Amino acid sequence: MDLSALTALSPLDGRYAAKLTPLRGYFSEAALIKYRARVEIAWLQMLARELPDGPKLSPADHAQLERIVAEFSDADAAAVKQIEKRTNHDVKALEYWLGERFAQSSQTAATGLKAAVQFVHFACTSEDINNLAYALMLNAARSAVVLPALDALIARLQQLAHDLADAAMLSRTHGQPATPTTMGKELANAVYRLRRQRERCAGIAMAGKINGAVGNYNAHLAAYPDIDWPRIARTFVEKLGLAFNPYTIQIEPHDSLAELCDALAHVNTVLIDLDRDIWGYISLGYFKQKLVAGEVGSSTMPHKVNPIDFENSEGNLGLANALLHHFSAKLPISRWQRDLTDSTVLRNVGVAFGYCLLAYDSCLRGLNKLEADRARMQLELEQSWEVLAEAVQTVMRRHGIADAYDQLKAITRGQGITQEALQRFISNSALPEMEKRRLLALTPATYLGLAAKLARAV
Repeated sequence: MDLSALTALSPLDGRYAAKLTPLRGYFSEAALIKYRARVEIAWLQMLARELPDGPKLSPADHAQLERIVAEFSDADAAAVKQIEKRTNHDVKALEYWLGERFAQSSQTAATGLKAAVQFVHFACTSEDINNLAYALMLNAARSAVVLPALDALIARLQQLAHDLADAAMLSRTHGQPATPTTMGKELANAVYRLRRQRERCAGIAMAGKINGAVGNYNAHLAAYPDIDWPRIARTFVEKLGLAFNPYTIQIEPHDSLAELCDALAHVNTVLIDLDRDIWGYISLGYFKQKLVAGEVGSSTMPHKVNPIDFENSEGNLGLANALLHHFSAKLPISRWQRDLTDSTVLRNVGVAFGYCLLAYDSCLRGLNKLEADRARMQLELEQSWEVLAEAVQTVMRRHGIADAYDQLKAITRGQGITQEALQRFISNSALPEMEKRRLLALTPATYLGLAAKLARAV
């Protein structure tokens, strides 16, 4: 069976493939090989600058090295994979491929590359290359794909929060009628939470190392005992835009990656909360969904307009978090100086990002279909005068009236109360006349505190 979108094992490469194209340039096998090539070539160039008798590279050589990275193609990645069939080692296959390319370049103006082959992968273990490649991949995908998708979602939520800042609605605490709020304020809560977690996610510095087989620069010093290798390593890692980790075993321990996974999982948890709340508001009729021509809600019930975007988002967020939590728990652990359990796990980082991207897209698509039904929200408020018991008893307590809470509890708890009955209670209370007038003018739809102001300020 030929591989296609219809025969792919994973829905990320099948049903949802078209939506995840932006991630392929960061997390595909070809992308990983390209990032490894970038690290290998940058290390070679670093050695050329730092070692007194290291590789002698001319401006033409450096230009050719830059072209190898910039023009790295799927065909190049396939050539590396062909070599891997012989070596059964992916990083060594890349080293051999670079040697072949250097030999070809030496036939042109880049004459120093053939002699520089011995310095490719110099003093490196595979993890020196891999940890930096993955860190660069994650940095790039986070900045170019994930954060922009999240920003678009937050921006739409903010707009809805402003548009619906004064759309009064009945709250439900424990699922029961409670103090009124506005739809805009409820969405503003999500905006604030998402912004906070977004900044946490963006601010995590991915760490890297290039210190040899067990983190001690053993081979480096064996070859060049007088070189300050920790300085060179720090300079190299930081020039790549990463944070330098000076203390590692063979692997960089993935603590920063675990932190990123935790941060992204928290973003997703906030969104799951949002998806479920909006699903509920659609069920209550607070939101209608714009109809899409030709779309079917049910195979048997023609009337249905299902909240499928929020359900799809919630499901994919759950899948993403299952992976992200596993990465966070597993990747920082390695037996003694190295085991290989992280290698196969790391190859799935892009899968988690894929589920995140699908979820953000679904949630945004759902938000763009929403139309608030203010009349429906107003109707529920008009039927819920008992929610003003909080306001009445609190004002009574301010004025020293005994048993204010219990008085309101007796006439409202577990039972509705009409406008007339509540206003009669207020009129017969011992409150000052000015306070009575103020409370008599209050309705469930106007008992909103600072909800509208808070919604507009987000």
